Amino acid sequence: MLNISLQHKMMMKLSPQQVQYLKMLQLPTLALEQKIKAELEMNPLLEEGFEEEMELNQDQEKVEQEPDTAESTQEAPEEDKYTIDDFMNDEQGGYKTRENFDDEEKDELPIPDSSPLYHRLLEQFALLDLDDEEILIGQEIIGNVDEDGYLRRDLATIVQDLNLMHGTSITIEKAEGVLKKIQRLDPVGIASRSLQECLIVQLDVSQIDPELKALAHRILSEFYDDFTMRHFEEMAKKVGISKDDLKRVLEAIQHLNPKPGEGEFAPHENYVVPDFIITKGDDDFIIGLNDRNIPPLRINRAYKELMSKRKKNGISAEAKDFIRQRFEAAKWFISSIHQRRETMLKVMRTILEKQREFFETGEGLRPMIYKDISEVISMDISTISRVVNSKFVQTEYGVFPLRFFFSDSISTTDGEEVSNKEVKKKLKDLIDAEDTLKPLSDHKLAELLNQQGLNIARRTVAKYREAMMIPVARLRRKLP
Repeated sequence: MLNISLQHKMMMKLSPQQVQYLKMLQLPTLALEQKIKAELEMNPLLEEGFEEEMELNQDQEKVEQEPDTAESTQEAPEEDKYTIDDFMNDEQGGYKTRENFDDEEKDELPIPDSSPLYHRLLEQFALLDLDDEEILIGQEIIGNVDEDGYLRRDLATIVQDLNLMHGTSITIEKAEGVLKKIQRLDPVGIASRSLQECLIVQLDVSQIDPELKALAHRILSEFYDDFTMRHFEEMAKKVGISKDDLKRVLEAIQHLNPKPGEGEFAPHENYVVPDFIITKGDDDFIIGLNDRNIPPLRINRAYKELMSKRKKNGISAEAKDFIRQRFEAAKWFISSIHQRRETMLKVMRTILEKQREFFETGEGLRPMIYKDISEVISMDISTISRVVNSKFVQTEYGVFPLRFFFSDSISTTDGEEVSNKEVKKKLKDLIDAEDTLKPLSDHKLAELLNQQGLNIARRTVAKYREAMMIPVARLRRKLP
């Protein structure tokens, strides 16, 4: 038996237009450019360019909101009260990002031609004099090299899989021989199985003094644990050399590359395009959106004629409905870009006001969270998060991600609060100034920071040190 009941619920739903606006808001500049290009291809009513006619004819026809009764009796939705002319004017519906830069050239950075490390290794490997089995081994080894340049997969497993798949009888000794040849390709040390092996391979092909090379090889081969633990006195005693000679040997080792595959990336992955540009004017800061390469958008005038009531040869109801849908999509797309621009400027302006000391001096970052911004501009915290996400600002002191300006606070003995980023800076200054023979422990660093008026525990010091990729005290030890 069916039971029918009536329930009242309060729900919040976002309209498609709001969803589109929120998606546009979190896009960085480069992603927004691609989004606009895709929309221009999909929507025939959208086009690039500024409105050339500044004065429109007063009797221009409005977009027909109802199809002719002879064609259809279906009524158009009540909310379709917009005309094409409403969005042809730059100051209202159209979106104009900049003045006309037709006389200027857009910045086009040349991108160098490069091939991935995998292909470069294969090209070098192909020049070696090898038999079919060796070629098979080499291709499999190169295919298993990770982004740091190491071979993490066990060589015996590689040999076993090759023998099963190809019916070969490759020995582990033969595979070791091929691996040694690969390790001497450029970059040297590639496909090593450990840091120790990587350093020894690079040392073998280096052009340093033979006596120095022999000592370094002995340290890496026989006393590697002492080397990693920085037991300098024990090493010098075991090898039978003075501290000065040991220092020369360690300097030679430090010039080797511990990650031969590191730095292999596409050019665009290492290029940051700032979304905001802040410059110091005569009286105050000037905030600008870096939207120079974002084209101005307008709605195509040609489609107005297709919707004109006075046109003798009318078009079908289906065509009018399609144009109306595309018009609505174009209208909301232009509006979303405009809203995105206004929201981003509001957020950036508030960040500037709250972190004014930093923008003026490059120091003195204050603790700040998303809520501090949302309360000022009366927007939701999620909106602030979308603006901050993946956005960068160019200042007189460098390019920073917007997240850089948000941080938790640490209390001082005076009852004030400072940003944890300022605490990290003080921590790094202490470590940079320490005696390299006797590096400061986390406990000692906490004591020194407390003497500077910061209430900070040892475990917090360790957390900040690890976040800055600074090793523990024993690993920071160096010979004078």
